[in-house]
Amino acid sequence: MSNGSIEHTNLEAHVELCTQRFKRINERLDNIERKLDEITQCMQKNGSGTIRTVIYSAGTVIAGLLSTIVVILMKT
Repeated sequence: MSNGSIEHTNLEAHVELCTQRFKRINERLDNIERKLDEITQCMQKNGSGTIRTVIYSAGTVIAGLLSTIVVILMKT
């Protein structure tokens, strides 16, 4: 007899299997929560460096555009 058949005919077996399932689901959710916490901490730790890199990159692009505009205006 498979677990499904036992579960359909025996309430105690059904309750026990549901308990095991919920326990496993909670363990998996706890694992996911821990992983998300690790990712969040990593992003918070590295986030300031990323923001700084974006700002520097944007500054470089703006400086390049301004120098291009100056060269174009000086040629006309």
